[in-house]
Amino acid sequence: MSRPNKVKVALVGAGGKVNRLGLSAGFNAPGSWGLQHARIFATRPDVDFCAIVGRNPEMTQGKAREYGTKGYVSIEEMLKKETPDLVSMCLPNQGHFEATLQVIQAGVPLFVEKPLVFDLREADVLLNEAAKRNVFFAINFNHRFAKPVQLAYEAIKADRLGELTFASWRFGGDGASDHLHANLIETQCHGFDMLEHLCGPIESVMAEMTDKTGNGYRTLSITLRFASGAVGSLIGTYDSSYAYPDTHRLELDGTKGRSVIYDTVKRYTFHSVGNEIGESWEAGYFNDEDRDFHRTFDKHVDALLHSLREKQQPPVDAKAGYRALLIAEAAIQSFESGRRVMV
Repeated sequence: MSRPNKVKVALVGAGGKVNRLGLSAGFNAPGSWGLQHARIFATRPDVDFCAIVGRNPEMTQGKAREYGTKGYVSIEEMLKKETPDLVSMCLPNQGHFEATLQVIQAGVPLFVEKPLVFDLREADVLLNEAAKRNVFFAINFNHRFAKPVQLAYEAIKADRLGELTFASWRFGGDGASDHLHANLIETQCHGFDMLEHLCGPIESVMAEMTDKTGNGYRTLSITLRFASGAVGSLIGTYDSSYAYPDTHRLELDGTKGRSVIYDTVKRYTFHSVGNEIGESWEAGYFNDEDRDFHRTFDKHVDALLHSLREKQQPPVDAKAGYRALLIAEAAIQSFESGRRVMV
């Protein structure tokens, strides 16, 4: 039984998500996103963190003891014994489909890590199965919950930027994967989601990619056209370093002004058109919450659990993951054909 007034949450993925370098990481390894799932659900007073599911019995039991919960090596057994209100899933990037489908077919609300999957046919199956069962199905595009992103969103909604004319996204560091288009699908999905979140639907793409460093198309440049008539660009790479300053930059230009986001959580600026004096935001001395990239996940979980309790749609529906994959597939088609591709 769930503890009174608490949401019963189970985590699938005791080994942690593949880390930011794209390498298999232990649960507590630097960059392990599974650690963030466990940290949040184990410490929230409104959550009964009921289980961790993993493949390795010893590792899973160790993590379960560490976080004061129960360990399982079978999703089916965990669902039967624990009957969670929500399953949070943090698996290796290319291992999402089977486990996600199993939870959906059990009719249990779930929250998955990006990317949704790497194959559109699998994505279709997941969304169709969830729709048939009316399953709460959310995805973790946590960049939306960064303070600079929220400020940019508010500026757009308040018409401070006027009509958007162009947007540019640049993001990338060091990574490794055996998938030919790993950077495009598993990392730049954040870019596609963010650009559509702020600028509206992407209508078409034209792409260039390079495999000059080996191990797939690790660096890419994409020209975008939005349904609104605005244009944009996206540059992504695994041939750089996350240690570099200004690793991420998002610029939004409109007829009335410009907003710029630096390193997702670091800084935000706004200038009205023709004005050399602008506004800026950076986290204050004691404002660790908005300074910390990991805390964007905490904010997303706040909104997620509220939506689940109120029987509302997820704050970021899994359909956003499908949309990002659809744009990525269009970019691949564009690169391979040498032409503009409609999304």
